[in-house]
Amino acid sequence: MKNVGDLMQRLQKMMPAHIKPAFKTGEELLAWQKEQGAIRSAALERENRAMKMQRTFNRSGIRPLHQNCSFENYRVECEGQMNALSKARQYVEEFDGNIASFIFSGKPGTGKNHLAAAICNELLLRGKSVLIITVADIMSAMKDTFRNSGTSEEQLLNDLSNVDLLVIDEIGVQTESKYEKVIINQIVDRRSSSKRPTGMLTNSKYGRDDQVAGRTRDGPYAPG
Repeated sequence: MKNVGDLMQRLQKMMPAHIKPAFKTGEELLAWQKEQGAIRSAALERENRAMKMQRTFNRSGIRPLHQNCSFENYRVECEGQMNALSKARQYVEEFDGNIASFIFSGKPGTGKNHLAAAICNELLLRGKSVLIITVADIMSAMKDTFRNSGTSEEQLLNDLSNVDLLVIDEIGVQTESKYEKVIINQIVDRRSSSKRPTGMLTNSKYGRDDQVAGRTRDGPYAPG
């Protein structure tokens, strides 16, 4: 500190009288350096977080449309959306100590996918593994296991069961076959047994007697 102060004094003596120094004391210079270091550190952290997100997006199922979704840019236009946003934020904050699943229901355009993607994006930044997948894609992958795809049905079920958070989209969009219901229920049951939560997105009005969504009834339910 003394050396810095001496340096500042010498520099001030060398400056023309009409030039005002940016820093009058060594303490001011050190404070500025510390501030700039914090700014650079924050910028580097943001860059690293962005790179991490880019590496994981290819494996997360988060489509380009939703890769920038966050809680901050979610548009709230009604009380139901405000309630859903609040529960989504709480869900992320309590994720490590909470195995509850969630359901977002509502008509198209109410922001279900945005909130689900925001949850997943934030969890990705916190080092969690996530996957968003539609029922149709699950069933397509299941059918591929019958065609010598190199992945067995059991392996696929394990993969879907092992991510920290699985979000199943388009629940109830199409007429569900008995086989489809069995597969979805198997996935939810395996995840519940492993204490891993499952999120569900549906355009239908969720009822407590729903055979699939009802398996997540212990978690938060947020209508859109």
